[in-house]
Amino acid sequence: MNKIVECVPNFSEGRDKEKLECIVDEVRKQEGVKLLDYSMDKDHNRSVVTFVGEPDMVIEAAFNACKKAAELIDLRTHKGEHPRMGATDVIPLIPIKNISMQECVEYSKKLAKRIGEELNIPVILYEKSASRPEREDLAVIRKGEFEGMFEKLKQEEFKPDFGPDQPHESAGVTAVGARMPLIAFNVNLNTNNLDIAKKIAKAVRGKSGGFKYCKALGFELKERNIVQVSMNMVDYTKTPLYRVFQVIENEANRYGVNVVGSEIVGLVPMNALVDTADYFLKLEDFSYDRVLENKIYGD
Repeated sequence: MNKIVECVPNFSEGRDKEKLECIVDEVRKQEGVKLLDYSMDKDHNRSVVTFVGEPDMVIEAAFNACKKAAELIDLRTHKGEHPRMGATDVIPLIPIKNISMQECVEYSKKLAKRIGEELNIPVILYEKSASRPEREDLAVIRKGEFEGMFEKLKQEEFKPDFGPDQPHESAGVTAVGARMPLIAFNVNLNTNNLDIAKKIAKAVRGKSGGFKYCKALGFELKERNIVQVSMNMVDYTKTPLYRVFQVIENEANRYGVNVVGSEIVGLVPMNALVDTADYFLKLEDFSYDRVLENKIYGD
């Protein structure tokens, strides 16, 4: 592959494995694309799929997966902990090798145009692809969720960049854009008190005075009878995982609860974990060049 793009679409289905497999099959069968990972979350009722490949092939796979999701997922009956506005909720493109962020922006527009015109699903460009400053933040776009989009899209500041001016009746609205690698990082607490998770999420969330490159919400994990601080780390080089984890642990102790585990949804850059190991192990004169796999595989 001369140019490599990563695509990490999020689908509003985390309970029906057969449906997800049908969506993922659209990626599997695409020539020039490699499926790296996919996962389901029952509580969030959401799935994350990760694949890489040549840009044009990645766009084709993403479009076909979005089309299949629109056929199988009906948001009128969808319930889950995670905010959502579309059957295919968001499709980010991430530059990996021999491709610039601006090139990914252009590819995201190409994909968005096809989804809007061929699938009749309104698309709003976000992050580096955003057509207006207020559209850069996915949380701002998605506020109100599927049910609120019918009124929201009537506002000039949220008029879709492509496709119709009203949500698809069952597939809703999709956000498409180019961005930096994002880490979906969740921390679980040994309490079922959702208010505690929400307070801790507020403490680490950038918009409420926490870490600039951290987005956070508090959720219930009903099957486990615990709560979770669910985060998107939008730039781990500027807000590292270990720093946020420590603050969550300290805040949890304030409320008399403990961290019982953490999880990463999807894939994670090796450097993010190396940085965490370096910090907690207090390694001296350590660098990424001393990681065995880095020496074996290189760039």
